[in-house]
Amino acid sequence: MAKTAKFDRQDVIEKATNLYWEKGFHATSMRNLQDVIDMRPGSIYAAFGSKEGLFKEVLNRYTEMGIAQIAECKANTPSALDALKHFITLIVVDSQTSAPSGMCMLAKTVAELTTENAELLAEAKKMLGIMEAQFVTLIEEAQQQGELSKTKDPAQLARFVQVQIMGFRSYAIASNGTAPLVEMIDEMFITLKS
Repeated sequence: MAKTAKFDRQDVIEKATNLYWEKGFHATSMRNLQDVIDMRPGSIYAAFGSKEGLFKEVLNRYTEMGIAQIAECKANTPSALDALKHFITLIVVDSQTSAPSGMCMLAKTVAELTTENAELLAEAKKMLGIMEAQFVTLIEEAQQQGELSKTKDPAQLARFVQVQIMGFRSYAIASNGTAPLVEMIDEMFITLKS
């Protein structure tokens, strides 16, 4: 008779997400994981295959969280552009005090990993692409609503948004929390509309 898992997989992934997001992949040891998710290494390997296997699930969970935040922002405003601005404010401004790290976990992962971890690096890049596709959708909706010019390429604008978000989050950390993030986001949207 097969043993049933004695843990809540989603709870474990949630706890591991916060740990990896705070420390990064390489700085998170098996001991750190064991302490935070309350599983022994053998159980981690049995459930996820490896530290890398758990990390891949974490990257997917982090991306799902971002998509859910976008959906929530869209549900709370009829304006696609306002939804995008609200989302960016949440992940740039609010995350400085409410998240395990002010950095985007995906961007942090891409910056940290090398070809030595090619599979994880590719997964993080794939997740960044998924998030960028969400921005394309919002931008297309904003164009349909007349909030943005239809002459602009939505994919190009989405890349601009992605770069700005990464830059804002990095700059906030580099400036020790003194960056005028709200004003910077406002300026970004002026540029988007111009």
